[in-house]
Amino acid sequence: MSRICAITGKRPTTGSIIHRKGVAKKSGGIGTHVTKVTKRTFRPNLQRIRVKLPNGTIKRMWVSVKAIKAGLVQKV
Repeated sequence: MSRICAITGKRPTTGSIIHRKGVAKKSGGIGTHVTKVTKRTFRPNLQRIRVKLPNGTIKRMWVSVKAIKAGLVQKV
């Protein structure tokens, strides 16, 4: 499955997880230190729904929840 929204074009983006070790200074420690940075992907919240197209046909497609909430598609 391609994780791309058929309406908005949202797709997975890359980022990172930062692992930290230690106790914050305001909590009585000597501060936190970064120990590792790991790559990860942020996936869009896609739902496979039946959509009524402008010409009247009904088609299943992957649509982001943001597009559904905004009313960009008409669910059937």
